[in-house]
Amino acid sequence: YKNGKRETGLVTESCTSIFDPVLCEIAYRWFCPAGGAVLDPFAGGSVRGVVASGLGYQYTGVELRGEQVAANKKQAGEICGKEAAQPVWLEGCSTELPKLCPNLKADFIFTCPPYADLERYSDNVRDLSTMAYPQFLEAYRTIIAHACAMLKPNRFACVVVGEVRAKGGAYYNFVGDTVKAFTDAGMAFYNEAVLITPAGSLQLRAGRQFSKSRKLGKSHQNILVFVKGFHKEAAAACGDIQFTDNALEEAVAGA
Repeated sequence: YKNGKRETGLVTESCTSIFDPVLCEIAYRWFCPAGGAVLDPFAGGSVRGVVASGLGYQYTGVELRGEQVAANKKQAGEICGKEAAQPVWLEGCSTELPKLCPNLKADFIFTCPPYADLERYSDNVRDLSTMAYPQFLEAYRTIIAHACAMLKPNRFACVVVGEVRAKGGAYYNFVGDTVKAFTDAGMAFYNEAVLITPAGSLQLRAGRQFSKSRKLGKSHQNILVFVKGFHKEAAAACGDIQFTDNALEEAVAGA
């Protein structure tokens, strides 16, 4: 930590988490054709673009805040080699995706949206994190519909989400609303996984609050995978996944 901010190899943040780069690599290798075009309509950080670049994917991310776009580009410039596929970040509101990248035909959607009003990112009225949940959900569904329309047939989409509580304490059902938004956009809900996040001070914080609220602490996020078209054709487009008998040892050695 320095000046109240956490420093990492990829980004300096005032928040407490960074998008998992290992999850990025797994998602790209498992669900995107080699060298494919990746669309990220909620590109608030640099990690998904940087990892895509290192693996040879053509990444396009859209982010509302100009300062975040500039930070992403700066970080990518410091990390991505000159020979790597350079990630692209576009400044704008993803409700206007067709105007921002009209010619993009994506091979994979990979994103992590704002968790409703859990964290406010700016005071821009178009920032989804400033909206009441009904307005947030309307804009969110529009963005997902646009992104899915830009996805090629027989391709996958992967989104990382977590549940969020309203001010009254009850869950919004954001995960369920995300599934419905994608299925209403013509996608099939195909896979679900859980990403376990470091517990940190969760036990201490949950213990202090539980007696009064009976709220269970959460230490995971949901990884939702959707498919547009036929799953066998989508899998075939991604090619074979290479596994070795000592894959775990190789992963640990390379960490």
